[in-house]
Amino acid sequence: MDYNRETAALIAPAVRALAAPDGYCVFAPGDGYDPSQAVVMVSSELEDIYAELQTKIAAYKSRNNRPPEIVAADGGGYYICKKSRSGRMGGKVAVVTGSAQGFGLGIAEELLQNGANVVLADYNFELACEKQAELETRFGEQSATAIRVDVSDEQSVREMIEYAALQYGGLDIFVNNAGIVRSGGLDELSAEAFDLVTKVNYNAYFYCVKYASQIMKIQNRFTPGAWTDIIQINSKSGLEGSKRNFAYAGSKFGGIGLTQSFALELVEYHIKVNSVCPGNFLGGPLWCDPENGLFVQYLRAGKVPGAKTVEDVRRFYEAKVPMGRGCEVADVMKAIYYIVEQQYETGQAIPVTGGQVMLK
Repeated sequence: MDYNRETAALIAPAVRALAAPDGYCVFAPGDGYDPSQAVVMVSSELEDIYAELQTKIAAYKSRNNRPPEIVAADGGGYYICKKSRSGRMGGKVAVVTGSAQGFGLGIAEELLQNGANVVLADYNFELACEKQAELETRFGEQSATAIRVDVSDEQSVREMIEYAALQYGGLDIFVNNAGIVRSGGLDELSAEAFDLVTKVNYNAYFYCVKYASQIMKIQNRFTPGAWTDIIQINSKSGLEGSKRNFAYAGSKFGGIGLTQSFALELVEYHIKVNSVCPGNFLGGPLWCDPENGLFVQYLRAGKVPGAKTVEDVRRFYEAKVPMGRGCEVADVMKAIYYIVEQQYETGQAIPVTGGQVMLK
């Protein structure tokens, strides 16, 4: 049987929707599987494969009173259909970018704990693999998987989405979390640093939504009543300007514009697009990294008047929050659960700032 990775990724969400609506499917090359056990497709054109999948899987269910465990498609390889884990997010497939540490890892862990299957997508592949092993020990084999991604590179993003579709049979939640900060005033920040922030925080969001929505549209075609979610982890800096931090703030303001525009375009496919805008995640690596963390960057840039140490910078930002502390993963997850479970909301930028930013 011929195999084409791109074709297989476009077939996977149809297989999952039709054969395992309450579970997930795992792609595997044909080795070790008996094709006679499968609902075998013989078409070579994608539209013909979709039509035959629908007809033959329905016939199999009618004869056997259950969905097939193995499905094979010409050009698409084999799909092994398995039952999903239970929980609040049970049966859902999620991709979280920038999930080897910080907010991303915390989000991935919460989703796994609540029954989702999660792709840990990060530029630091070695660290992502370490975290995958730890999470699989806690939540079960194949519950998590890791892939290296450079979100600023379109081809790398495309391969990430294909991988998710082939690993779990589709995509229900895409969390666009990866981001960077390069702070500095107009006389200090280089054009190269500005371009890098724009590529990672703004351009990458476009690449991710372009390819994530492709898989979600196929799912919608075969499960028209189901909703899927694209969630951008934005920032309070996307809601108000940030002195000596214009590259980051500008990219986040632009991200909200993309969220609103994508939401209008994708709602007809039952794809919701929303942003979560956390306040200061003061305990995470974005702030605490000893070389490039925001505490160090802001101290160097003179962003905090009179600050002499990193602790001075921390106390300054804690004092700006009416609730007296930085944002935590649990705070962000409440917003994410709201987005996923609320079917009557899209195109929103939801603040999670402890009252530091209040919408007008």
